[in-house]
Amino acid sequence: MKTIRIADLARIIRSKNAGPYELTLDVFFKDEETYRKVRERRLIDRALIRRLYRVDDDQISEIVYYDPARAVKVTLARPVPSGSVNDTDVYGAQQHMPLVDAEVPWEKI
Repeated sequence: MKTIRIADLARIIRSKNAGPYELTLDVFFKDEETYRKVRERRLIDRALIRRLYRVDDDQISEIVYYDPARAVKVTLARPVPSGSVNDTDVYGAQQHMPLVDAEVPWEKI
């Protein structure tokens, strides 16, 4: 099966803090048809997030497919609290990059 980068399916991919201990990843899709295909196949799932972010399942709080926005929201534990000594991204604004280049199985619609 062919694969495609999530960035090629999405309109926006972003990350941000969800408080000092959690991070939110958002993927907004280009159109309804693409979003539905991603949602139906659950192409963004715990296995993908575990692999991309090298986290255990218990560090992933939730993965929500939100139909009105044609988006997927992932909430996971930050590796270190925001603003702590070892934090390299206090706003969590640059943590979406693993999703940008991630490839998922894809056949033409």
